[in-house]
Amino acid sequence: MAVKITRKAWSAIAISLLMAGHAQATELLNSSYDVSRELFAALNPPFAQQWEKENNGDKLTIKQSHAGSSKQALAILQGLKADVVTYNQVTDVQILHDKGKLIPADWQSRLPNNSSPFYSTMAFLVRKGNPKNIHDWSDLVRPDVKLIFPNPKTSGNARYTYLAAWGAADNADGGDKAKTEQFMTQFLKNVEVFDTGGRGATTTFVERGLGDVLISFESEVNNIRNQYEKEGYEVVVPKVNILAEFPVAWIDKNVKANGTEKAAKAYLNYLYSPTAQQIITNYYYRVNNPAVMDKLKDKFPQTDLFRVEDKFGGWPEAMKTHFNSGGEFDRLVAAGRK
Repeated sequence: MAVKITRKAWSAIAISLLMAGHAQATELLNSSYDVSRELFAALNPPFAQQWEKENNGDKLTIKQSHAGSSKQALAILQGLKADVVTYNQVTDVQILHDKGKLIPADWQSRLPNNSSPFYSTMAFLVRKGNPKNIHDWSDLVRPDVKLIFPNPKTSGNARYTYLAAWGAADNADGGDKAKTEQFMTQFLKNVEVFDTGGRGATTTFVERGLGDVLISFESEVNNIRNQYEKEGYEVVVPKVNILAEFPVAWIDKNVKANGTEKAAKAYLNYLYSPTAQQIITNYYYRVNNPAVMDKLKDKFPQTDLFRVEDKFGGWPEAMKTHFNSGGEFDRLVAAGRK
């Protein structure tokens, strides 16, 4: 027997379906580096509100995944369905094309500043009163100084530290490779603990109390100093330093499969907006907006930054020479153990 549905009932069904459509939330997974938790905890809510307002009440949930950037990239290659990546090294994004064809070869040209919405450099966190009198890279090779930073094999953070130290020594030694290698052998010998990621290194220095100097991104050490204000930590930014870019990309294959392409692209473009850029500088990351940076001269000390491309021939060459199995890093660590 046929069932007759009244106009009133049809209206109720239509409203119900409309509400159900609105209730379906969009979800993004951001695969990020180890010490970016606090930054994205501040960035995500304003974007979610903006997205909901601009997309008919669509509820957006942004989930975060954090670890060493190389470990994160490997997880995606092994099947993690992240929609976007926000990493701290170009090679950890590039490998998603080279090994997985998940993104196009020209991914860096899709967003401004080589798809890097902000950048940083390396800094030293020292204990109250700077008891070891640490002011520059040259102070880190004294035999009485113990260092904490992650393992360059697993952490982009650590690779920047290693290359920053090498570049500074190369400048000081006038390009004498033998002297630079001698410097780096002692530098690596002074590392008390090689953690797998930046946040692990922070825990070793702050919670376990090991080491005289924690080397990490300028953003991380400043946030630690503020978080543990009563400990009296001090921040030192060396005179010669490395430009650390923070590349981002949407994962083409994943966003198409997840139906999140529009949200993923909007999310990454949002990182360049005035609202996001202000939040980013609040967490001690530098931005490419001269007007913003000019107002923050006291917050960001002047330092002479060099690029990986200029000093080491680019990331592929740096990885091959320094960080591949049997490269300079392995050789120098072994030399320091003799």
